[in-house]
Amino acid sequence: MLEKCIATAHKWPDNILVAKDGEKVVGFAGYGAYRDDTIPGCGEVFALYVLAAYHGQGLGYALMNAAVEKLSAYEKIAIWVLKGNERAIRFYERYGFRFDGTEAEIMLGTPNTELRMIYERDRA
Repeated sequence: MLEKCIATAHKWPDNILVAKDGEKVVGFAGYGAYRDDTIPGCGEVFALYVLAAYHGQGLGYALMNAAVEKLSAYEKIAIWVLKGNERAIRFYERYGFRFDGTEAEIMLGTPNTELRMIYERDRA
């Protein structure tokens, strides 16, 4: 999964938020417009990654908050999560993302299933 996140960071260098501990990069988030037209007017968090040694310190929330702020023009924001990645799923659910029933097969050395989750802003 780390390799996929790094590839994503290099693909969209202008839309990457970085968390550092001194000079060491310990996490990042990639964001932008949704990559296809299946959800018109939707933003997307392409990647959210925090080194395991930094889990539980609020970096994931800080990166997600910053990405959501950068995507403020979008009412909906999508994120894809690997099926079975319960830690990430719980994190996204606590943040307010919900599954929309969409699945995709990806190759990460072996076939894997990604599940799409959607965050909808409360515009009231």
